[in-house]
Amino acid sequence: MSKPQMNGRPKANPRVLIRVMKMLFSYYPVLMPLTILCILISAVTAALPPVFMQQVIAEIETAVENAYGWDKASAIIIPKVVLLGVFYAISWAAIILQTQLMAVITQGFLCKFRRTMFDKMQDLPIRYFDTHKHGDIMSHYTNDIDALRELVSQALPSLLQCVVVLLAVLFVMLYFSVWMTLVLLCGVVFMVLVSKKIGGGSAKYFIRQQKAMGRAEGFIQEMMNGQKVVKVFNHEKKAAEDFEKVNNALFEDSAKAHAFANTLGPIIGNIGNILYVVMAVTGGIFLLSNVPNVAIGPFSVFTISIVVPFLNMAKQFTGNVNQASQQINAVVMGMAGGARVLEMMDEVPEPDEGYVTLVNAKRDENGNLTETAEHTGLWAWKHPHGDGTLTYTELKGDVRLSEVDFAYEEGKPVLHDVTVYAEPGQKVAFVGATGAGKTTITNLINRFYDIADGKVRYDGINIGKIKKNDLRRSLGLVLQETNLFTGSVMDNIRYGRLDATDEECIAAAKLAGADDFITRLPGGYETELQNNGANLSQGQRQLIAIARAAVADPPVMILDEATSSIDTRTEAIVQRGMDKLMEGRTVFVIAHRLSTVMDSDVIMVLDHGRIIERGNHEKLIAEKGTYYQLYTGAFELE
Repeated sequence: MSKPQMNGRPKANPRVLIRVMKMLFSYYPVLMPLTILCILISAVTAALPPVFMQQVIAEIETAVENAYGWDKASAIIIPKVVLLGVFYAISWAAIILQTQLMAVITQGFLCKFRRTMFDKMQDLPIRYFDTHKHGDIMSHYTNDIDALRELVSQALPSLLQCVVVLLAVLFVMLYFSVWMTLVLLCGVVFMVLVSKKIGGGSAKYFIRQQKAMGRAEGFIQEMMNGQKVVKVFNHEKKAAEDFEKVNNALFEDSAKAHAFANTLGPIIGNIGNILYVVMAVTGGIFLLSNVPNVAIGPFSVFTISIVVPFLNMAKQFTGNVNQASQQINAVVMGMAGGARVLEMMDEVPEPDEGYVTLVNAKRDENGNLTETAEHTGLWAWKHPHGDGTLTYTELKGDVRLSEVDFAYEEGKPVLHDVTVYAEPGQKVAFVGATGAGKTTITNLINRFYDIADGKVRYDGINIGKIKKNDLRRSLGLVLQETNLFTGSVMDNIRYGRLDATDEECIAAAKLAGADDFITRLPGGYETELQNNGANLSQGQRQLIAIARAAVADPPVMILDEATSSIDTRTEAIVQRGMDKLMEGRTVFVIAHRLSTVMDSDVIMVLDHGRIIERGNHEKLIAEKGTYYQLYTGAFELE
């Protein structure tokens, strides 16, 4: 059943920046303030040289006017130079400490952020993964996180430093001359307007670049997963053409984004150079015209000692404006990437209102169930009540669906009035064409999706009252598509129950009929598997998946086309193991091969989400309905 792709994308939002900062301070409540202090020290120190320069030049002017030599002037100048050197040393130490702290904070933040993302992802419902491209989700962990890295490690510290330097330099300029400061600010306003105009276009395309990159990675992931299909249908050329479209869209957005970004720096830099010349000319005019000076400090007239430092401050001021403008793109990209990640983290987690839990149990001398920490093979549902009492219900595997309706999308029902009774130990089979709703029923039993209407009860308990983890722990699941993880064969079998011993895993493999081929592998049970067990055949992968379900030892098994990928000879081996595995358990079987469901206690035939026939093999054959036609080959399941 295909489900719609959710293509909405978040945009850069200042609130993202606020959330990121809150997370940084929550992760590093001591290191973050210390880093900011280091930035402030280095930034304020950067504004001090013009002050010392003004004092030194003023002292030299005084020495020239009064005709005294270097010996007298040096007594005043040298201590100031030494003091400036001390400030530079403090600034140097602060910068080194800041860079080291930012390295720790940035990488630590990304580590914790990825961990938080992954933990959140584990809590998301199956519906989320059905409606989002997996490659796009992967892009959150790569491109979006990298954009956040640039934001945290470079953009934010640089912006903070630029802002503090600008404020400090502005104060010093006002201390020297209000008129010169106003001239400079007029030029800076023009710089800001140009930066906003060009930077706005750059930001727009950087956001589009993030989205296009997610789409490209999603396409590549699909092509990698479907490489065999691509090749068998000679689809390489068409796949390349489709990728060309996606790749060209990424290229166009990236090229425009970087074209704007690369243009902004030179333009702002040249405006700064022009402004420097304007400031020099203005200062000369003020000097020659004897214009009265207005300043916060004690400078009532224009002198060389004011104009020369002011020119350096003008260069420093415009340089920091330019540097700040260069960081805007990184900030926008970081906010866009952060917004995409936070959108996933803000997704509503899989709801779980259950309070009934699954526990190991044993019977006391009176035959009553009691909870135990030991694995006894006897499980019970632990049901707390409002009055503080507890009751224990033995897990028998009685599963009942009553008048169930369900739809993946509102207004497009998939199941209609489905009623299924599976008594403990029964084998219930579902047959029908693809899309009839067979797998959907099992998805409702393990609550991958919740029903729209009706009831699902497990040992008489509404499954909505059972905690999902406990519910799923009681269910063994073997799917048509196997998923093996990087690790040894033993690790993959033990995935069914992490506390299982090697002996239990081997016993499960023997039960599934997998031991024979596993022992012939180069490393036996310690053979390393990679890329979903690509070094094994499809049948061998399925056997390991069945062994994984066997080691979990659940009272209820769901077999969704479990033997469809296995050849006839291997199927016979697996079937013997499956027969042992199914003994004493409630089993739901979905199969196209009717030979695998002939011995089922109940066979249910589905058509377009409705159960149209039910009964055992002999009964359904005698009725000569749809099942009879399927069995005799009158028409195919498809």
